[in-house]
Amino acid sequence: MFPFSKRTRLAAAVGAAVVATGLTLAFGVSSAGAQSVAGQAKTTAPGDNGDVKIHSTGTLQTDERNEPHVCTYDLDAFNFDSVQSVTWWIKAWPPTGDGTTIVDQGKITLDSSGNGVTTPANQPLPNGHYKLFWTFDGEKGAAKHKVFWVSCPATPPTPPPSPCVTECESSSPPCVTECESSSPPCVTECESSSPPSEPPSQTPSAPPPAAPAPTPVPGTLPVTG
Repeated sequence: MFPFSKRTRLAAAVGAAVVATGLTLAFGVSSAGAQSVAGQAKTTAPGDNGDVKIHSTGTLQTDERNEPHVCTYDLDAFNFDSVQSVTWWIKAWPPTGDGTTIVDQGKITLDSSGNGVTTPANQPLPNGHYKLFWTFDGEKGAAKHKVFWVSCPATPPTPPPSPCVTECESSSPPCVTECESSSPPCVTECESSSPPSEPPSQTPSAPPPAAPAPTPVPGTLPVTG
């Protein structure tokens, strides 16, 4: 055997180190690439992608904001799978309900882009707190959900009926009543089928008796002449 020189041994050691470093870097790049592909597959896997929003009636379907305070409402879906079938239901949620009573429900099929909206508008709900559950074909996890509040303005009270309905207290036909705007008093006119009554005729009075003839006065004075 021929002994290696000091220079030969040093070159061999450096070469081994370079090979080991190269293997380590190659393995790291391979592992990172595999993790990246796995993560990409997880985020783009069909079924659980997409989201649903609560929209006040009249909000554009393309608006991806969520509106958790509404009066009447729609449910809008974004970025689900193409032509995916969706079943949804809404429960009265504490403090309004105990979380078991279903107050509205339905089914829709999304379009080719995975978007959709419930039409016509959902049934009106009493003011309160509610929770939407949204389940669909191909889902891998739990149903998607949203909580929201219904708050509609109070309905103004119905005004009482007009007090201007009166009738004449006689045998004549009912009165014709006219109301001046909405405030009393009423202007009432009664129509009678009989002509107005005439004052009773008066019997001509007898002429006064003639004055009596003057009574002659006896003369008591002396006659002169």
